[in-house]
Amino acid sequence: MNYVEELRQLVGHRPLILVGSVVILLNNNNEILLQKRKTSSYGMWGLPGGLMELGESAEDTARREVYEETGLNIGKLNLMDVFSGPEHFLIVPNGDEFYSVTIAYYTHDFKGQIRIDEVESLELRFISLDRLPDNTVKSHKNIIDRFIEEIKYLWR
Repeated sequence: MNYVEELRQLVGHRPLILVGSVVILLNNNNEILLQKRKTSSYGMWGLPGGLMELGESAEDTARREVYEETGLNIGKLNLMDVFSGPEHFLIVPNGDEFYSVTIAYYTHDFKGQIRIDEVESLELRFISLDRLPDNTVKSHKNIIDRFIEEIKYLWR
């Protein structure tokens, strides 16, 4: 049983603050790796990442989650931003409520062979930034849109 499951046993469906990390992984063609989800948001595309466990840093969470979901090992992580606030309040289908605090990173520095975690993923695919699927998790689409705006600013 993980940390969040233990908390849920104590507080039921009441709102929690949950911290997680996501990573924009860019290949040499500046395409990003997206994960077609099997668990939460079934069939939707999102960024690899997940919730922090006790004792982890945000960077540790990012590296662990990316490895678990994709089989890739991350080197240098670049902090993009932290996403939080009332617009990040969610109620999941089972009635659990939470405010998410998502630390977003980006990197070109990764290695390994992509492998799909069949428990969490239907598919993994590098996708061009100008061809993102319509069925992308809203919060992840917002993170990707912010990333696109930032790189446009840097490339002027």
